[in-house]
Amino acid sequence: MKKATFTLILTLISLFTLKVFAQTMQDLPDKILGVYWSPKKDAKIEIYINGNHYFGKTIWTAVSRKDTQNPDQRLRKRDLLGINLLTDFSYDDGVYVDGQIYDPENGKTYSCKISFSGRNLKVRGYIGISLLGRTETFERVL
Repeated sequence: MKKATFTLILTLISLFTLKVFAQTMQDLPDKILGVYWSPKKDAKIEIYINGNHYFGKTIWTAVSRKDTQNPDQRLRKRDLLGINLLTDFSYDDGVYVDGQIYDPENGKTYSCKISFSGRNLKVRGYIGISLLGRTETFERVL
């Protein structure tokens, strides 16, 4: 009887441990989800998932502004509030890759990758190769 009880307890502990480990591994890519300050702290960006890709849209701005630098004249009258600044990122072994970042200050879109530094994001926009770029920190709000 004692051996059967011990085996049952050991089995339950093993199943629980496997379930917790599997859940942790499954949630790892989604740890990016949340709200972050822009580098200048003049906007809040919400990172969300759509399908298997990650996006970031403005959910708050210190000053209401239009997208006046956009190369597409039809988009220059749109508000910056609510637009996706970060688009189409895939998770790959701790880094979010193959995405793009839109810079409303100059109207340009750059290739981009995102990684974590503690709770904050290191967002690197670049042209061609990552070596030719700039990294900004997005501080987690929530």
